Amino acid sequence: MKRYKAYRLTLGWQILIGLILGVVFGIIFYKNNTAITTMQNIGTMFINLIQMIVLPIVVSCLTVGIASMGDIKKLGRVGLKTIIYFELMTTVAIALGMIVANVLHPGTLIDIHSLHGSDISQYMATAKSAQHTGIWGTLLGIIPTNIFRSLANGDMMPVIFFSVFFGLGIAAIGEKGKILIDGLNAVAEVMFKVTNWVMHAAPIGVCALIGVALAEMGIGALIPLGYFVAIAYVTMTVFILVVMGIVAKIFGFSIFDLLLVIKDEIVLAFSTASSEAVLPKMIEKMGKFGSSQGIVSFVIPTGYTFNLDGSAIYQSIAALFLAQAYHINLSIGQQITLLVVLMITSKGMAGVPGASFVVLLATISTIGVPVTGLTFIAGIDRIVDMGRTAVNVVGNSLATVVIGKSEKEFDEEKSRKYIASFK
Repeated sequence: MKRYKAYRLTLGWQILIGLILGVVFGIIFYKNNTAITTMQNIGTMFINLIQMIVLPIVVSCLTVGIASMGDIKKLGRVGLKTIIYFELMTTVAIALGMIVANVLHPGTLIDIHSLHGSDISQYMATAKSAQHTGIWGTLLGIIPTNIFRSLANGDMMPVIFFSVFFGLGIAAIGEKGKILIDGLNAVAEVMFKVTNWVMHAAPIGVCALIGVALAEMGIGALIPLGYFVAIAYVTMTVFILVVMGIVAKIFGFSIFDLLLVIKDEIVLAFSTASSEAVLPKMIEKMGKFGSSQGIVSFVIPTGYTFNLDGSAIYQSIAALFLAQAYHINLSIGQQITLLVVLMITSKGMAGVPGASFVVLLATISTIGVPVTGLTFIAGIDRIVDMGRTAVNVVGNSLATVVIGKSEKEFDEEKSRKYIASFK
């Protein structure tokens, strides 16, 4: 009897089908409170599953990675390189967004008073809290007073800070620390196995999250701001293919190979509008792509907070869009000031919930735009958030390769074999 191999859809295709079904359900169940509540809860359950595994993976992988580095001078060099690279790419992203907004004028054709406003009270409260904290509060917040409380609250930067020092401490005690490294390696392997199980629920989670976004907002909300959304997406695409493509070329690899390897994660990040949803798989995949465990474990979690290229593009376009909609003509000097303010506030608000929108709240007043203007684009924030999250994920994966190659901690042979497995 002849056996036929059962055809199975890859996870990427399953997520794509989930995304399409989510759009269909969102249209069918528009303003249906029962369906919205159901989809919201299912989507939240999936995100909670991801959040459950993120911090154990970060702690175990980062601690082992730093312990394998063993040298605080090397760690300092890698950290400095990473922060400088993040800052340069973010600045280019902001500048690109501002250039596009100046050339295409997305706000000029909009009658701002004809748009329907959305509630932004939650962002206002977060912005006030973040501004009250300030840059010194942000820096102080990186140092945990209680690591277990930071783990419980899901505070990424304090966890990274502790893991770095814990890893250096393990390296410092030599052979005695080997038992901890073996134990943490085992924890990492277990969590990657759990990640693979959780990923089977991704299509359902994606379907629910897309569905609830459209069911609450409706397709009609996109039409007046369609030009703005289209410009944001085209600019993000150009940034990935051109700017990131040039950076990849400089460091001797193709951006398309990278995109091929992480295509499933890009679709998942886009669908869920959550970088956390792909963080565990990104750590696993970028290690297989060729960068050393120490580089991957440090760069990706740090980039999750500080390297938000997609968010930077959106913030610059949105700020100029609102200025144009209110007929506020900004001089070159004012726009340079806006660029600097965006650079500072985006870092000062790192880790704040709804950070992109909160940064805009903290920034637009400097160019004379009323805060009420943000109510008109709040409704489509989720749609743009999907794109900027995908860009952030690509940017962080690129950063691991760039830093890995600059430190000569990149396995070219391993990378070629891994890329070939996707072709």
